[in-house]
Amino acid sequence: MAFLPEWHRGHQAAEREVGCFSRCCMLPPTNSSQSVVWMVLLVAMSWVAESVSCPKECTCQYLAVNCTGKQLEEFPATIPLDTRQLILAQNKLSYLPSVELNFLSDLIYLDCSGNGLGEDLDFTFVSIVELVYLDLSFNNLTQVTFGTFSQLSSLVVLKLSDNPSLVEIEKDSFANNTWLRHLDVSRCSLTFIDTSTVRELPYLRSLGLSGNPWFCNCSFMELSSWMKESGLTITDPDNVTCNSPAFVHGLRMLEEAQEELNYKCYIHFDDQDYLFLGLIGFCIFSAGTVLAWLLGVCASIYAFFTATGEEEEDEDEETAH
Repeated sequence: MAFLPEWHRGHQAAEREVGCFSRCCMLPPTNSSQSVVWMVLLVAMSWVAESVSCPKECTCQYLAVNCTGKQLEEFPATIPLDTRQLILAQNKLSYLPSVELNFLSDLIYLDCSGNGLGEDLDFTFVSIVELVYLDLSFNNLTQVTFGTFSQLSSLVVLKLSDNPSLVEIEKDSFANNTWLRHLDVSRCSLTFIDTSTVRELPYLRSLGLSGNPWFCNCSFMELSSWMKESGLTITDPDNVTCNSPAFVHGLRMLEEAQEELNYKCYIHFDDQDYLFLGLIGFCIFSAGTVLAWLLGVCASIYAFFTATGEEEEDEDEETAH
């Protein structure tokens, strides 16, 4: 918030310069000369105000501030409050101050690529609800949660590529970003993304997933099947490959890996599976055979003792007579 007093002082200085200009250059009080004076005053005032409010490290044009490659380590002060486009690419910013940033409520384009932003960005973008374009690529983000972009309900383009420390995107991270059309999470360290995370984005047209170490187990089938059926444009599909398990390592997710997973997860039995089933069958057969033999032996013994008992009874009866 330190830039607000500077901004106010700058405008006071502009007003003083304009007053001096009007006193020193006053023309005879005719209608035409007054018109000329007022035009010159307005041009001078706008030029002075713009030069005062623009950060000294940046270049400013109408509603746009460009601070690309200025080695900035802190968020620049004195950014005009009506700025629509702010470019902070290729600097050394390690954080975005939410208070200062959220004074820029008219912002629709923000490029923070190529910095050192990391850790927690939750609720950083609370008040810039008009933002349409956000580029956070080439940073050190570690995770994306529901609170990271939940206030950006107008967001259309979101670039999160080339964040090598990004390992997790929570399930409902984009629940409030229903206007999102372009999402890029290429070349990060993601191993899994829940299908509902992207399936619930009705206007999504382009999705970048390449260069991640995807873990393509049977539960990954839902995502790959949805991507093929949805008609999405998958950027660089040849590099959307599986890293593990070993039997799909290096295979393209939407082609060979999906076929292999379908074969492995639904219809395929390994040799060990057939051996196991054969062993179970043999055990059942052997158990049935042994049981039948035991029942036969028991029946024979029972019949033998029953016949012996009847003979003894007959002999006793004959002896008694």
